[in-house]
Amino acid sequence: MTARLLAIVIIAATVALVAIGTIWPVKSAQAMAAYSPRFLRPSSSPEAAAQNLIEQIGRHDLHGAYDSLANKNEFTEPEFVRDIRGTYFSLRSYPTLDSFDLRPLHATADEAQIRAIMHWETVVGTFDDVRDLRVIKAAGKWQVAWPLVKEPRVPPQVIPVNYLRWDVIYRGPEDDWGAQDVESPHVRIVDMHPIDRGGGVVLLGELLNEDVVPAYVTVKASLLAANGSSLATEDAFDKISHILLPKQVTPFRIDFRGIRLSQVDSVRIQPASSLIAASADPVIEIQDQSLTPLPDPSLKGELINQSGQVVNIAHVLGTLYDNKGQLVWVSDSYLNRAVLPETPVPFTILIPADLSAKVSNFRVVTSTYSTSRFQ
Repeated sequence: MTARLLAIVIIAATVALVAIGTIWPVKSAQAMAAYSPRFLRPSSSPEAAAQNLIEQIGRHDLHGAYDSLANKNEFTEPEFVRDIRGTYFSLRSYPTLDSFDLRPLHATADEAQIRAIMHWETVVGTFDDVRDLRVIKAAGKWQVAWPLVKEPRVPPQVIPVNYLRWDVIYRGPEDDWGAQDVESPHVRIVDMHPIDRGGGVVLLGELLNEDVVPAYVTVKASLLAANGSSLATEDAFDKISHILLPKQVTPFRIDFRGIRLSQVDSVRIQPASSLIAASADPVIEIQDQSLTPLPDPSLKGELINQSGQVVNIAHVLGTLYDNKGQLVWVSDSYLNRAVLPETPVPFTILIPADLSAKVSNFRVVTSTYSTSRFQ
């Protein structure tokens, strides 16, 4: 699959998902769309004011939301819009507000503090946006003072780059049909085992590109019963880094719902690869990685984009091991804002609480998407 074909596939899939979401919206989106400004409840309490604001944001009525703010004199409407949607294309650009939670923190007669947790859905998963809102009473009406988060500005500069790049030349229409194209890269499963998890079977593993050329990889697996029949077939989808440079390793996780491990006699696993044009740029440095223990176990760190291009979407994959080097879990996270050059961005990968005590070591890899590659 060429880079151009891959770009077409990604764009077509995105358009299809957006169309599906428009034609058959989820119930939460329909509920949000049912509101209109004339149906907003009176802002007679701090909670009502906060709820009205978030409902306007959820309907993408950002002009109305900005107009209702108590502190709109502190920043412009475009700055408010960039805070909500992001300055650059990212997962914040076209999300759907699935739901939100309001948690009162403190209140007096004329001021209140409310923590708003907005649960956004995107085509690749969910992310939460947590804001501590200050709600002020003036002239008998409550209004929200929005805590604006400004994205850092990258100063004008020259960033030298020195990276490996692989281009692919395929057989043309006038070439000899007896000739073969370049052989697909050699990939190999280096670790794989199933576990019982959450009412189903989860297949954990790692895949190595042992070739000297980059590969676009996928992993499909079937669970087989004792009589050889297939119980279920699934693939890793986004719990994998699909583009592997030479000698790189990616974790993968395949979830099978409604299957018990006791039903499984064997696993048939099918890694597949195709040659793809790729480069080692952008270079993403992962630093300050650390494990956070209970009650909220997670793997945290920072990504630094060492290239000169904007990374619009960054996918972070964490492979978790026990003290014997055995795979315990594979988890992932998407950054909901673009990663700017030379700008540290924090990430958090959640760890299941019941597995956290087993985790002694970890490895983090990233995959990235930049719109500039396909322009």
